[in-house]
Amino acid sequence: MIACTATFGEEADRVLVEGVAPHALTLPAVRAATNLAPAAQNAAVLDAEVVLGQPSPEDLLVAPRLRWVHLNSAGYTRYDVPEVRAALAARGVALTTSSGVYDDPCAEHALALLLAASRRLPECVELQLGGKAWPSKAVRGRSALLRGRRVLLLGFGAIGRRLSELLGPFGVDLAIFRAHPRGDEPGRVVGPEALGEAFAWAEMVVSTLPENEATRGLVSRALLDRMQADAWFVNVGRGTTVDQGALVDALAARRLGGAYLDVTDPEPLPPDHPLWTAPDCWITPHTAGGHRGEMVALVQHFLANLRRFERGEPLVDRVV
Repeated sequence: MIACTATFGEEADRVLVEGVAPHALTLPAVRAATNLAPAAQNAAVLDAEVVLGQPSPEDLLVAPRLRWVHLNSAGYTRYDVPEVRAALAARGVALTTSSGVYDDPCAEHALALLLAASRRLPECVELQLGGKAWPSKAVRGRSALLRGRRVLLLGFGAIGRRLSELLGPFGVDLAIFRAHPRGDEPGRVVGPEALGEAFAWAEMVVSTLPENEATRGLVSRALLDRMQADAWFVNVGRGTTVDQGALVDALAARRLGGAYLDVTDPEPLPPDHPLWTAPDCWITPHTAGGHRGEMVALVQHFLANLRRFERGEPLVDRVV
């Protein structure tokens, strides 16, 4: 039996119902509309062999028939704790994510932000809204090429890997911070001991980091203080990985060229938060992973993994 604790909308729900056949599917009366909502306990999980959505970690610890959990998100912070990992591993329960749905949109979003920063697009928008000025010579003089620039990529999961591929044609000088190098990185690998030097070296720092014990607050005041005065910081990972107070201070003091943030802490960002008015800070409301077909793509990703599960083949995006 398959239990789904998330709702995807009418079209995607129809694809799910049709696609799971001949398996029994339970759709509880209350399902989460967003994967950012707190994971509520649900009785349907306790009878399921397969769960799709964001089930409560407490339910996963006691569900007796459970064999596989598929998350409708790329992140898995609430499940990435020793107790849950150990319990799932001990019982042979697989945990997979939807990273394969979000790598392209998040990587394209990050690339768009890097290009916007290089080509001074926000500045041009401000000129249009602020009085239709035409300082062509000044803006041209401040514009830059993305080609050949020094880019530090924080994290090399599915999103980071895809972004590195998109950056390939631009010939950037790429450095990659990765906690556990594997030798397949398309650029110089930076360890924790060299992160300060890497921040000082980079013209653009892009974070795709997930949230966990090792990454919370990793982008610290000390690291931000090492950045060049015209460097840009881009975050499409998690807001909790950044010391936001330090980022506000750096922007206010003009010690950074600017920042593009798709994620903040908390979310939604309160209207009176200083990031909204910080100089050269541009915010998108956690939309990097979104696209028109997102919900159907999430269901199709699960269904493709379900076929693998049925055949006993390795599951895609498996983390446990």
